[in-house]
Amino acid sequence: MCGRYLLISQQEAVAERYRAVWPDYLEYEPRYNIAPGEGGVVISQEFPQVFQMFQFGLTPFWAKKPMYLFNARSEGDYNPDNSLDYSGPMGIGDKPSFRHPIRRQRCLVPANAFIEGPSREKLNLPHLVYVKSLPIFSLAGIWDQWTEPKTGSVLHSFSIITTRSNTLLQKIPHHRSPVILRPEQEALWLSDLRLEEVYELLQPYPAEDMNGFAVDKKIKNPQAEGPELIQATKAPFSPDPEGLARFNTQLPPSPTQFTLGF
Repeated sequence: MCGRYLLISQQEAVAERYRAVWPDYLEYEPRYNIAPGEGGVVISQEFPQVFQMFQFGLTPFWAKKPMYLFNARSEGDYNPDNSLDYSGPMGIGDKPSFRHPIRRQRCLVPANAFIEGPSREKLNLPHLVYVKSLPIFSLAGIWDQWTEPKTGSVLHSFSIITTRSNTLLQKIPHHRSPVILRPEQEALWLSDLRLEEVYELLQPYPAEDMNGFAVDKKIKNPQAEGPELIQATKAPFSPDPEGLARFNTQLPPSPTQFTLGF
């Protein structure tokens, strides 16, 4: 699963990273806790050179009411045990909610990191996970357009695609991971690909280029916001002072050592 992520880079840095334009009507501010039901910045297959703000949590075009599908399994109904070694068919293209978006309505979801917890404790033990080589990276998304039956208002919303876990996520431990696209894959993701070619991109990101650290469980509150949410409560999985500095956080102080004298 990937139910929370953050985008805290300055607007100019995001624009330079993607070489896309911010429309005048789109207000941007750093977000430390983007949760389902809230707006998230995307770059869609329809308008690949313009930033848009869609709702995190997809509602299919055919739905009678909002559905908030914030994740879409790349394997669909396959791989129910979330095996790390799974190499079978992908099933996302067979799911009614995702059948059309995965073929024609894909998007990039810019992020600095995402939040994940253990499979059992979930966000009661949250961890911030990031890519060491990419201060801003792209989560693979799909989007859809839904019209509210009574009012006629139009909603654009998106899901983040998930895949099987890698060894870094297993340290949390968590059984799923969002699909992270390499920079050279981003243009492909937004291009006119055959479904088989899309499926080839739905792979776990290399664990050796990822890191993470525990943060306070107050980030579990979807209304919580601010830099205090991403302060490290434990040392990261591997030493990375530059990574900690990226999030303006420091290691928590070591317990004070006392010497008793008699």
